[in-house]
Amino acid sequence: MTTTLKKNSFLIILFSLFLMFSCNDKTDFNVYKPIDNKGWKASEKIVFEFDVTDTISSKNIFINIRNNNDYKFSNLYLITELIFPNETVVIDTLQYEMTDVTGRFLGEGFTEIKENKLFYKENKVFPISGKYMFKVRQSMRKNGEVNPIEFLKGIQDVGFSIEN
Repeated sequence: MTTTLKKNSFLIILFSLFLMFSCNDKTDFNVYKPIDNKGWKASEKIVFEFDVTDTISSKNIFINIRNNNDYKFSNLYLITELIFPNETVVIDTLQYEMTDVTGRFLGEGFTEIKENKLFYKENKVFPISGKYMFKVRQSMRKNGEVNPIEFLKGIQDVGFSIEN
């Protein structure tokens, strides 16, 4: 009887520890939006809205890109807008490496689809609570050309995530 009670107690403790560690989610926000099969249109802004209640803790913010073998470039240029609840707008032009020096895609994934978790802001503290908006658009151009690529092929999904 005591052996059964000890086993049950051990299982309850083990199960409690499992729940405690498995529920420790460090992601505050994580949303993906699909891109049309024709490609990511140059004028198309992908929009994410999120609420901020914690104005003390620092967060890491990522732009997540899923690409496939139809993506023909070694880098990716993005223009972002972070719009605060008080309508302050922060605009950034960003450039990310998408391949290594041999032309092999970076990112995670066993198939032709690679997922890239790209730093947008590191240790960012949101100063105001309320509804924020994040907008991102591609700004890719071919060498020597002024006009953007009208439909950027190979990008399947664009995501945005905030982590503690």
